[in-house]
Amino acid sequence: MDLIANLSLGFATALSLQNLLYAFIGCLLGTLIGVLPGIGPVATIAMLLPVTYGLNPTTALIMLAGIFYGAQYGGSTTAILVNLPGESSSVVTAIDGYQMARRGKAGTALFTAGFGSFFAGCIATLVLAAFAPQLAELAFNFGPADYFSLMVLGLVGAIILSSGSILKAICMILLGLLLGLAGTDVNSGLMRFTFGIPALFDGIDFVCVAMGLFGFAEVITNLSHKDKRETFTNKVSGLWPSMADFKRMLPAIFRGTTLGSILGILPGGGAVLSSFAAYTFEKKISAHADEFGKGAIEGVAGPESANNAAAQTSFIPLLTMGIPSNAVMALMVGAMTIHNIQPGPQVMQNNPELFWGLIASMWVGNLMLVILNLPMLGVWVKLLTIPYRFLYPAILVFCCIGVYSLNSNVANIYITAILSVFGYVLSKLGCEAAPMLLGFVLGPMMEEYFRRALILSQGSYATFFTNPISLSLLVATAILIAVMAFPSIKQKRQEAFQEE
Repeated sequence: MDLIANLSLGFATALSLQNLLYAFIGCLLGTLIGVLPGIGPVATIAMLLPVTYGLNPTTALIMLAGIFYGAQYGGSTTAILVNLPGESSSVVTAIDGYQMARRGKAGTALFTAGFGSFFAGCIATLVLAAFAPQLAELAFNFGPADYFSLMVLGLVGAIILSSGSILKAICMILLGLLLGLAGTDVNSGLMRFTFGIPALFDGIDFVCVAMGLFGFAEVITNLSHKDKRETFTNKVSGLWPSMADFKRMLPAIFRGTTLGSILGILPGGGAVLSSFAAYTFEKKISAHADEFGKGAIEGVAGPESANNAAAQTSFIPLLTMGIPSNAVMALMVGAMTIHNIQPGPQVMQNNPELFWGLIASMWVGNLMLVILNLPMLGVWVKLLTIPYRFLYPAILVFCCIGVYSLNSNVANIYITAILSVFGYVLSKLGCEAAPMLLGFVLGPMMEEYFRRALILSQGSYATFFTNPISLSLLVATAILIAVMAFPSIKQKRQEAFQEE
């Protein structure tokens, strides 16, 4: 009965005129940046963080969440029709989706992606509504030592589940931790990593880091790529699949939804990992394995369901424990902090309309996205004809205005510009910026919980090992590290991110 009452509160909040409007804006922007290759939800949310200052917290998070899961929908359109993934989680969708389009089955591929996304989004939101309150109640039993150990586990998980080199991921995490510690130490009053620069005395602003590493850096990276697009827009017909297609598609959607719902909760997981894992899984168990890479419908249904399910369930660790599981959730932490809301279990008690309104808005948003994507397919494809060189000046101007508006300080623009060059260099070196952003967000939080734990234990480090919850989390961390040392596990991890 409590769940029904809470969902009633959530729908009453989500269906207010203002929240409906901003949910629609979020879904529209999400689809737009999903369709346009190279921008992505992380960069867009980073650019829009300053805009949320004028909104109430619930409305702001509803809009930002709509951008995140809306991008998962939009990314499949270009992946299927142009073989150009609009969003990183749609990379594997392009493998078979584009081949289906070349065989004249673009309509079927788009319907499969849309239906799988809608079903997975609805089911994953149900999982979020059912399990988030229980996890929030559990989190109330956590002390400072437990939270510190949980964040250590989260960072190790982010390293293991990030694509590419583990060594590079570790370096990115450590760089993020160091950046997060820059500024004045609130306990001792000492300056750390400021180099005598007044602009750094209060630390580096989260928005500057997010915009520099993802907004500006994405623009620089995309300008170095040449546009080469072969579009199958004129061949889109017959959206409704045949019965044979349905029989192959539905089981893949169920499996993708289950896999994505689980992987979305894990630190460092999320939509990208889920889509790769779902594709690999479908290919291994399919009776039509020889069709993969040539237009297998399971290669579209599984990954698209998985990435949308993961997009929804990645909110669980954020809303229940205040731990971001990926770069977008780290930005959500920033958005909540901007509005003086401490992410964690207390959100459900202190801000129930935000907690349940956000969950209810996901069902509303998924319905909006079905309407926005399939009937308006022609509109989105027309946008692909816009050269990127016409888009980037507007993006850069918008970013600069947003950074300057933080506190009317020109120094923030310089910091963002320096970080953008650094972000571009990282991309050229094959280093992911997402672990760095997670380290930046979690670093100050880890330091605070570490200090609190030592104060409560009168300086005894044994508190991290005598507390049962903290000890079990540290043991889990040690097991993760030990397991990853096995050559066979390392090889499987590499294969999961190199599926072609």
